Amino acid sequence: MSDPAPIETYSYLGPAGTFTEAALKQVPEAAGKVWRSVNNVGEALHDVVTGRSVAAMIAIENSIEGGVSATQDALATIPDLRIVGEYLVPVNFVLVARPGTTLDDVSVVNAHPVAYAQTHLWLDRHLPNHGHIPSTSNVTAAASLLESELADAAVAPPGITDHYDLVELASGIGDNPNAVTRFVLVSRTRQLPEPTGADKTSIIAELPTNEPGSLLEMLEQFATRGVNMSLLESRPIGDELGRYRFVIDLDGHVQDERVADALLGLKRFSPNVIFLGSYPRADKQRITVVERYGNEVFIEARDWLRGLLSGEPEA
Repeated sequence: MSDPAPIETYSYLGPAGTFTEAALKQVPEAAGKVWRSVNNVGEALHDVVTGRSVAAMIAIENSIEGGVSATQDALATIPDLRIVGEYLVPVNFVLVARPGTTLDDVSVVNAHPVAYAQTHLWLDRHLPNHGHIPSTSNVTAAASLLESELADAAVAPPGITDHYDLVELASGIGDNPNAVTRFVLVSRTRQLPEPTGADKTSIIAELPTNEPGSLLEMLEQFATRGVNMSLLESRPIGDELGRYRFVIDLDGHVQDERVADALLGLKRFSPNVIFLGSYPRADKQRITVVERYGNEVFIEARDWLRGLLSGEPEA
């Protein structure tokens, strides 16, 4: 009798109660499967590369702090990964402490660096002399209060007191009430989701030289084809000072003629292009395309050229 097939596993930055877990809850395919809590992005993606997990949920961008550099660098250096979906999670925070602690007792705060960046104005205002201890996750920051007395309080997700014996000292401490974090589901699949008309394509590209106009020439690959960029961020390549790669999100699907043509132009221009995937937008907002950049225009142009090369008479 053969062994039963293993249950599919999804990795996420844990433990339970993190914003990453909230993003994974939005994935219908993950319901009823094994969810593996990990400590960082590298571990999550290693699970995918080794086949331990079929996919990993990781944070890639925040509306306040911008791109998550650890995620961007990992996607640039770990081969054969694809983004298959994106998910948005509204982000807010509470300040929690051990029972019996008051706000006046707090001198050191434990917080994930991203969470700290999004709450530091509130913390500076209410705890002007506080110190900060970084944590690997928002939930771990709270849990550490029960394991150590190095910190007096922690920045954590709402509802954390349902999981840990802690008290809430303050709620709504995020500096921007409209903060949203964008998460992506990453796997090794080579199969592209079908175009929906409300899609996004993510790539990473390098400039061929560090000469004046190189960045403009790269951007023209998209502008001349009517492809909008919803994200453009630079990250150091690391081989020498002044060399950067660019993390780019494009409006549209690689099967859209304008996007495909832009990527062909980019590939001819850039020494290294990493295709991270085309996938449905989380906000389901359909992409508006100017008529001269529609699929039919590109198809007609190719047919016209093909006719010229084959000697067909022009209509």
